Amino acid sequence: MKNRLSRIIKKDGRTLMLAVDHGYFMGPTTGLEKFDETVNPLIPYADALMLTRGALRNYVDPSNDIPIILRVSGGTSIIGKELLHEGIIVSIEDAIRLNASAIAFSIMVGADFERDTILGLTQYIDDAERYGIPVLAVTAVGREMKRDAKYISLASRMAAELGAHMVKTYYVEGFEKVVESCPVPIVIAGGKKIPEQDALKMAYDAIQAGAAGVDMGRNIFQSSNPVAMIKAVRAIVHEGATPKEAFDIFKEESKG
Repeated sequence: MKNRLSRIIKKDGRTLMLAVDHGYFMGPTTGLEKFDETVNPLIPYADALMLTRGALRNYVDPSNDIPIILRVSGGTSIIGKELLHEGIIVSIEDAIRLNASAIAFSIMVGADFERDTILGLTQYIDDAERYGIPVLAVTAVGREMKRDAKYISLASRMAAELGAHMVKTYYVEGFEKVVESCPVPIVIAGGKKIPEQDALKMAYDAIQAGAAGVDMGRNIFQSSNPVAMIKAVRAIVHEGATPKEAFDIFKEESKG
């Protein structure tokens, strides 16, 4: 367990996860229509790759020595009425077969079906614990719940208390309160595509508030220059760069 976690969260206590698992409910989302052409140039700059088993088998060269965070929850689509009403879609045996360093499972706190997703998470934690595989709980909150520090703290703390080893959640104002009340490392979700400067500032603010890193997807692979953007984010996560310094890196790398 410690060995797998140490491959994802580096010695500085930080991690840059590249989230490219969107296809499991969004299909060929913008930027990932040709998955391998977009993602393979980004792999050298990521600390871990979060994706589905189909993408891993079809697009990623098995000789790549990058930790895999395997998406194992799903069951709904972007056009469905109950987005993120997810269940188990990958067995623990297949996760082991794919040499996953960690498991990603989504829970929906505050939705009508929260119990289903939470019990699904705990079931998979039990399975993963048998083999020493850490679980990343991807937290979301119901539409009627305000996305603020109070509810994000609730969802994150619940995930940790139920046995998750890491938590992925939204960055919100007062994020330091979320970090303080959660006993396991927290990474922030990049969310929908926003201007590069804004995404870099969000990453910086999250790190300053105590986040262990970011799990960014669309704000990297939908950027005007994905490689330049992941280098800029990496500078914030591992090198202590300010948003301005990181954006300068983005602009300079984009020229090249």
